[in-house]
Amino acid sequence: MQTRPLVGVIACRREVEGHPAHMVTDKYLSALREYGLEPVILPVWSDVDPQAAGALLDRLDGLVLTGSYTNVLPSRYGAERVPENTRDDVHRDEAAMTWVPLALERSLPLLGICRGFQELNVAFGGTLHQAVQKVPGMLDHREPEGTKEEQYAPVHDLEIQAGGRLAELYGESQARVNSLHQQGVDRLGEGLRIEAVAPDGLVEAFSVANAPSFTLAVQWHPEWLPKQHPLYDAIFKGFAEACGKA
Repeated sequence: MQTRPLVGVIACRREVEGHPAHMVTDKYLSALREYGLEPVILPVWSDVDPQAAGALLDRLDGLVLTGSYTNVLPSRYGAERVPENTRDDVHRDEAAMTWVPLALERSLPLLGICRGFQELNVAFGGTLHQAVQKVPGMLDHREPEGTKEEQYAPVHDLEIQAGGRLAELYGESQARVNSLHQQGVDRLGEGLRIEAVAPDGLVEAFSVANAPSFTLAVQWHPEWLPKQHPLYDAIFKGFAEACGKA
């Protein structure tokens, strides 16, 4: 019997019923299963052992860094905290910053979404706007009030850069995407290639320029009803294909 590619999904560390818990929201796991992948939740601790982390990644066919309501600790990119930035997850920070270079060393397909997009930028030496809505000339990229369907509905245009990985997957120069984030790329990390931008110029997608395998990060949430959105569908199809070859 053919086995499904095994994809590690980074957890967030949160308190549940008064106890620390490692958790992933269902939409990420369900989206991966929808594309023929078998997701495995990866717990996070602040004392990650690189050797053990590498051994773990050796058993996987892909890695997903999900979105989260927490943010990368500002001190990781040399910034002071702003008042709007109130939620941290230092355990996840430590795990992500350890796993990213190890995954790239192993040519492991890697997909970063929202917080995962920001983690990848910081891992490559980039910096973040902690409150994009406070930056002159930038849109307010936070989700609107309302139902989940309203919050995850496409709300702004996306300009996809010609000749890049995303253009190769999707084949169009324009799309519309959802927007549920307060933070965003300030300075892009070294070795990253811009794949798409929002109307205000904010980087919405990038790839690792010299990565031998699929390595893509997006600021929006393609895991929300991906089969209903051609761009989201193309991203997951591309990731699933790469995981199948890993």
